Amino acid sequence: MQRLFSIFPNSWPGCGILCLRLAAGLPLVLGTTPQFASDSHALRLALQLVAHGVGGLLIIGLWTPFAAALQLILETWIAISTGVLDQRHTASAVIGLSLAMLGPGAWSVDARLFGRRRIDV
Repeated sequence: MQRLFSIFPNSWPGCGILCLRLAAGLPLVLGTTPQFASDSHALRLALQLVAHGVGGLLIIGLWTPFAAALQLILETWIAISTGVLDQRHTASAVIGLSLAMLGPGAWSVDARLFGRRRIDV
């Protein structure tokens, strides 16, 4: 997993990546809740469960490149299937793409599990 990222930025850049992760994850978790309770279509329910899972992974910073790529795919699929190029879905897709390229940052579960280790001899 460490090979996917060149660094785990800390301080202000790490805070910026945390803000990006929150901006990407919160709409996926909060934006699909009302539709989840009212819809009965199996595919839509499955997509909403995936969206909730991806949003949760992005918020805590676990498997960030995989979750961000899934967000990019989900938002692109929503934009294509509705036939309307909505600014919200476009912005979410671009944020997912940037998170997939940037990585999770120092304030994430990925950084705790796969971050650089300092070995003192």
